[in-house]
Amino acid sequence: MNHDMAFYGRRILFIGAHPDDIELGAGALIAHIVQQADILCVTLSDNQKNPELENLVKEHYNSMRTLGVPEKNVILAPFQTRLFQSYRQEILEYLIGLRREFQPEIVFTHTRADLHQDHGTVTEETLRAFRGTTVLGFDVLRSSYGFFPNFLVEVTEADLQKKLDSLAEYKTYASKYYFSPQITRATLIRHGALAERNYAEGFDTLRIIGMFTCVNQ
Repeated sequence: MNHDMAFYGRRILFIGAHPDDIELGAGALIAHIVQQADILCVTLSDNQKNPELENLVKEHYNSMRTLGVPEKNVILAPFQTRLFQSYRQEILEYLIGLRREFQPEIVFTHTRADLHQDHGTVTEETLRAFRGTTVLGFDVLRSSYGFFPNFLVEVTEADLQKKLDSLAEYKTYASKYYFSPQITRATLIRHGALAERNYAEGFDTLRIIGMFTCVNQ
């Protein structure tokens, strides 16, 4: 019989570079835990320099609402897309401020396997800002190569459907292959197969802080 490792946190922080990153990488997990933890979702750019993306902010809030995250727990920061590397120090200071204010017990952000320049900057500055905190990396399919999930979290069919529904709010990206419901479902099935479960959301371990305890029977 399989025995799951139980993990928990009262305050969980999700950090993404752009609207859609968090939902693509961790939408099913958010749906799974949103009623059990205080969740804060922070996206560092609203991506509004591109006139073709003018509806993106509204779609992002709708997507998060579909997952059960209220608007007050969704933050869009002011950093400019594709220029994160030029604002490393400012991003670090912003994240340190989040650490002081929210004091998360677990942080989710981009995997180190992601090639996008903004995503990579977010990962490195998150690891600097949240020293002493568990940090797990999520996968955004379009820009990560070599990602392999070594931390698998079982989710349900209902969680998967919530993720699909949340991604469907992004009308702007409806034609993008990585928003395909079939690809999303297949990814969670594959990660589930790795965990010998029906569905799982997959992450890699950027930093794990743990304490082993023995429970008396």
